[in-house]
Amino acid sequence: MVPVTFGDDLSAMSDRLDELYEGLFGEDDDPLDQWATRTIVTTMLPLLAVLSVLQMVSGSVLQAFEETLLAYPALLVLVPVQIGTAGNLASIMCARLSTQLHLGTFELDPSNPDVRANTLAILGLAATVFLVVGIAAWAIGRVLGGDLALLAVLTISMVSGMALAVLVVVLSLLSVWGSFRLGYDPDDTTIPLVTNVCDIVGVLLLFGVASVVI
Repeated sequence: MVPVTFGDDLSAMSDRLDELYEGLFGEDDDPLDQWATRTIVTTMLPLLAVLSVLQMVSGSVLQAFEETLLAYPALLVLVPVQIGTAGNLASIMCARLSTQLHLGTFELDPSNPDVRANTLAILGLAATVFLVVGIAAWAIGRVLGGDLALLAVLTISMVSGMALAVLVVVLSLLSVWGSFRLGYDPDDTTIPLVTNVCDIVGVLLLFGVASVVI
């Protein structure tokens, strides 16, 4: 058996990384150019500008439901927690998928075990967190004088939360794949895109479910 030195291992790893970067960025492009300040700013500025405008939609929806929020304190507690939790789940999902893309293991295919594992993890986290959030929101709402039943608050929290978790999974997968196909670094684009969309849709889902349950 021919011994393999540590230097040989490093050389093989370096060659593998070179091949990976050539596949991602092309032979003529310097991978470090993708992380230059100018490139990041020119990519992020238009995206953040559009997303900031879209955030106004979320604020308008909250204003439209002001009377409902004041009448049911539990919903007032649920809004920021649910949106924040969805953003956290989206950040986790996007970060993991982006890492897989950079490692060359990402494949947009339901049969991909990594995609299935990440999806189940996000849905499991969502089910656990939104259950606890629903109970906490009901308890705080009772302290603040609300009269919503525990079952009603749990139904609103779980149904809207799980629907939002499914949206997180779908948007994360599509945004990572779409960013790569369009030549953008998913580390720059996916998290702000998915979290902002989830903010808007999360508010709509919450009040949509609440209008049916209450």
